[in-house]
Order: sequence, then C-alpha cells, then structure tokens
Amino acid sequence: MTDFERNARAVTQEMRSVFEPTPLQRNDYLSEKFSANILLKREDLSPVRSYKIRGAFNAMSKQRARDPNQRNFVCASAGNHAQGFAYMCKSLDVLGEVFMPITTPKQKIDKTRAFGGENVTIRLIGDYFDQTLAAAQTHCHESGAHFIAPFDDVDVIEGQASVAVEILDDLGAAPDLVVLPVGGGGLSAGVTKFMAAAAPSTEFRFVEPEGGASLTAALAQGKPVTLPRVDTFVDGAAVARIGTHTFAELVSVDPNHVLSAPEDRICMTILELLNVEGIVLEPAGALVIDALEELRETIRGKTVICVTSGGNFDFERLPEVKERAMRYKGLKKYFILRMPQRPGALREFLDLLGPDDDIARFEYLKKSARNFGTVLIGIETKHSARFPNLLKEMSLAGFDHRDITNDAVLSEFLI
Repeated sequence: MTDFERNARAVTQEMRSVFEPTPLQRNDYLSEKFSANILLKREDLSPVRSYKIRGAFNAMSKQRARDPNQRNFVCASAGNHAQGFAYMCKSLDVLGEVFMPITTPKQKIDKTRAFGGENVTIRLIGDYFDQTLAAAQTHCHESGAHFIAPFDDVDVIEGQASVAVEILDDLGAAPDLVVLPVGGGGLSAGVTKFMAAAAPSTEFRFVEPEGGASLTAALAQGKPVTLPRVDTFVDGAAVARIGTHTFAELVSVDPNHVLSAPEDRICMTILELLNVEGIVLEPAGALVIDALEELRETIRGKTVICVTSGGNFDFERLPEVKERAMRYKGLKKYFILRMPQRPGALREFLDLLGPDDDIARFEYLKKSARNFGTVLIGIETKHSARFPNLLKEMSLAGFDHRDITNDAVLSEFLI
C-alpha cells in the first residue's frame, strides 16, 4: 500500500466524525439507455451538495496538526468551495474568512453564511475573481491566516481522494471505468492517484466544459497554461488554468481520454436528469452524464462510475437552461428579419408559420423614412427538421433574414 493510499484511507475514516459517505447508486434509467451498469457517486448529496467539503476538511485538519495554534483560515470563492470551507469552519470550530466578488449572487452568500454561522466572516471584494483572490492572499500574508486553496494543494487533493476510497468500499471491486469532471483538477488528481494504487485495472475518462478546457490545453503544451477566455456557465468547472499540483498527477493522461462538453448540450442533460430521474445537478455536476453519449460504445456492458460532483443549482437559472437546451436541439432559433413596411406584410409572414411553430420573441423597429423595418424574432417549433423548410419559404416570399442563434455577440446583446 502506498503512502498516498494509506493517508487517503485514514482521512476518509476521520471524515466520518463530520459527515457520512455519499451514496453510490445504480441508475437503472442510464444503465438501460447505454447498455451498461452505470452507478452514480452522488457528491451532490453531501452536506454542502458538492465534494468540496472533503478537500476543505483535510486541508484544515492537516494544517491544525502541523500548527495546533492555527485557528484562522481564509478562502476565495463564490461557489462550492466557499460552502465546503464554511461548513468545515463551523464543524472544526475554527475562524474563517470567505472572500467573494462583489457581484456574487445573494443566494450563494446566504448559503455560505448559513453553513458557517458565527465562525465565518464574508468579505465582498473585487468585481472579478482575480481581484478577490489577490485580496484574500494579501490578507493571509498580513494576518497570518492560512489559505485554503480550492484545488491546487496536496492536502486538498488527498482529501478529494476519499471519493475513490468510498467507491471501492461500496462496490467491493474495481470498476471498469470512472468518468470524472475536470475544473481545476483536484478531484480528478485525487481519485486517479488513489486508484492507480488500489485499482490499477480501472480506466478513466475526463470531461471538461468546452468553454473551459484547461486540461486539454495543458496536455497539448505539456504544462499548465492560462486560457485566453472562459465561458463561465459551468461555474463549478470553468477554470482558466489547471493547477500545478493537480496537473502533475494528470500529465500522463491520454488526450484522447479527455472529452469537451458543449455548454448548451449540458443544459439538455440537466433537464433530462431533472425531468426523468428527479435529480438536481448543477452544470458541473452534469458533465459526466453529458459525456455518456460519446462513450456509448466504450462503456457497453461495463461497470461505469459517474461522479456527479455537485447539485447547487439555482432554479432562477432554469429559464436560461431551457433556452440553451432548445437551441442546441434545434427547436428554437433567432433571426434578424427585414419586414417590408406596407399593409399586410406582417400577415403574409405569419401565414408562413405552421401549426407546430410559435413566436417566442418579437421586437419590431418601424422607421417611417425607410421601406423596410427590422424585426428581432424568435421562433420555436416541435421538430428541428421544420426550420430548413421555413427558411426556404421565407426567402421565396421575399423576407430577408439572418440567423443569429449561434452568433455569440449578437445573441448576448439582443437575447
């Protein structure tokens, strides 16, 4: 048994004084759909609805063992790490300061405060996370408080390895394949390092959001690199740069085993799990489920573990999730339409729509000095195959149009 394996098992046992193991559940729906034995490691059912509680527990415990007088801890986060950190501050009866951007939604601030109680102080500093992080680290340097990193820390990685310990203990055997989400890499580094020793026959697939593929970029360059732009929709895994310590454990990963999940497709998966199974997953938590379609042939007939990493889903985002899912499925499109400014033109356009077509958005800017007005229109239909015929009919009727559904700039500005 390696030192890492021994330590991870010890840490997992110590965690039992604070929280129970998360369940490993066979999912019949997904197993039948993909002709495999698919089990979900439900980190979304931890006390803080994510696995982040594990790394925070170990990092705080190890630091207190090294320095028994250390009672002041700091983190910088607006998400799951902040909540796991706050929970552990209260559980271990230490003092914590959580640095969050000023723009953090009130719901996340309130949840963090609820988990930490009187043991935690929340500081809102900076418009962007980089500013918040810098302020937190400066405060640690000046005050002597200990900084708890979200992923790039050997104690955090060791704590996240407890996920693998519980998987093997519950399953009683090595699974054929484990599918892991990747953001900063703490969970993936911990699980793969432990299983390399305890279950060397197990294979892995890694899934990261298309708009934050930091592992893919690092593997291509052979070192961590900073992405020039990150889509923050998958906020629990949208990391611009994978950690140095975490990449050291993942550097040998086969690039062909790293999958990128489009953000709009993830929305389909969120809705599917919610509507069919009643499972509430945040975008990062749905990453591994979203990748199963691409892995269909690979996983057929095998025992597969999918780590659902988080369930902190803000239901105020549900309209956006539905919108993005419909666009991905081709059931909703947006157009800039040139409408002739003459009586009856609008009626002629409406006559082109069929019984399964619906106008979801309509904004008409009429300018009397012009022969045409500009219309922003959103159209929903029940079958994606309908749109090619509708667009052809629009062109034949003289309605010039521009599809802006996938135009990121215009869509963000107008929709």
